[in-house]
Amino acid sequence: MTRHVVATVDELPPGTRKILEIDGRPIAVFNIKGEYFGLLNRCPHQGASLCEGPLIGLAKSSTPGEIEYTKLGEIIRCPWHGWEFDVRTGQSYCDPRRFRVRAYPAHAEPGAEVVKGPYIAETIKVEVESDYVVVDL
Repeated sequence: MTRHVVATVDELPPGTRKILEIDGRPIAVFNIKGEYFGLLNRCPHQGASLCEGPLIGLAKSSTPGEIEYTKLGEIIRCPWHGWEFDVRTGQSYCDPRRFRVRAYPAHAEPGAEVVKGPYIAETIKVEVESDYVVVDL
């Protein structure tokens, strides 16, 4: 698995998404309440840019006339034909046995963890004396 830096945490606040291409694949990264999820930006039904659709929730009813909304902002609806998928898992709500969208792991990491390497900079002692900056070599 190859890691790709796609945004800073500030560029992707909760409730937003970023659509991009990674290694030739259209991908969308979502921030849902501080958790990050990646989805292939292609609807398995007819190939629409799935992740350009609205983020919605699920409506449940235990008795007639009473509706409870769950998973608010966690379900993506295809802009072409309205097929719905769970952003967290890629599961289809139209036909879960036959259709799903490829989900990709996404998470936030500290900058120091992402940009590691064998980079060693030579340091030189610097002091300020009166009005002069002095470098000791």
